[in-house]
Amino acid sequence: MGEQLERPSLLSRAIVLAAIVIPILGLIAATVLLWGPGFGWVYLGVLLGGYVLTALGISIGYHRLFTHKSFTTPAPVKAILGILGSMAVEGPILHWVATHRKHHQHSDRAGDPHSPNHSFHDHDDHGAGVLGIIKGFWHAHMGWIFESSPEKLDHYVPDLKADAVTRTVSNLFPLWVALGLLIPAVIALAITGTWMGFLLGFLWGGLVRVLLVHHITWSVNSVCHLWGTRPYRSHDDSRNNVIFGILGMGEGWHNNHHAFPTSARHGLRWWQIDVSYMIIKAMSWMGLAQAVRVPDAARLESKRIRRGPSSR
Repeated sequence: MGEQLERPSLLSRAIVLAAIVIPILGLIAATVLLWGPGFGWVYLGVLLGGYVLTALGISIGYHRLFTHKSFTTPAPVKAILGILGSMAVEGPILHWVATHRKHHQHSDRAGDPHSPNHSFHDHDDHGAGVLGIIKGFWHAHMGWIFESSPEKLDHYVPDLKADAVTRTVSNLFPLWVALGLLIPAVIALAITGTWMGFLLGFLWGGLVRVLLVHHITWSVNSVCHLWGTRPYRSHDDSRNNVIFGILGMGEGWHNNHHAFPTSARHGLRWWQIDVSYMIIKAMSWMGLAQAVRVPDAARLESKRIRRGPSSR
């Protein structure tokens, strides 16, 4: 039997819908305003700067630190990473981590919250052929957010609930979301000295930035379980995808990650760009990251998939 499900409340469903739709409306408004006030370096700066910071908050903070404990860091740095991840508007730390740990436990099998290859229920999947791929892609990318969710996700995060810093940052999620939207607007206002600058800073550095982070993060769930390479053995269909390896700050080297989930380094080859690991490595040089976990050469070799001439 599948795990018992609970239907999200009307309020929670409305909040999820707003978090998805409002950034899209922001993109439309920002695009329309290109024909009026235009677009300049200030707005490009708050867009790209905000994207990099909040995407790193998800990759280094939510994912590698809080979910997989790939390294340790002092409490102030932990709080900063949690706040930056919260500004990506993907949910509070505790819920995000619980869902992701459940994903690893059931990856691409019944019980996986967002597999493109199998539904949550143990008696159903997304079907075969092109239609099945489309249904699976939609479900993994964002459809799963609207569906019933498993009860008692809390049992996946007792360690984080026991940590005062993590628990506090997670509970203050709405505050960090608001600040993540307002800070780029205030920066643009300070530089341009106009309320139109404030509005454009809010649109480009706030809403459009959220939209960009959302869809690149969600593409790791969808694209990176459908298209790419599989150099290592894992208990699922996770794949390395070079596009999202770069855009996702290293998150798109997804087969590497599922083969070695506790590794702080996802780009395991010299050419696999992993900005998040570069920053973690720099943090370790400054004494801000300790116990950084990376698989050694023997472990990498033990899980490598051997392909003979006939399989090429």
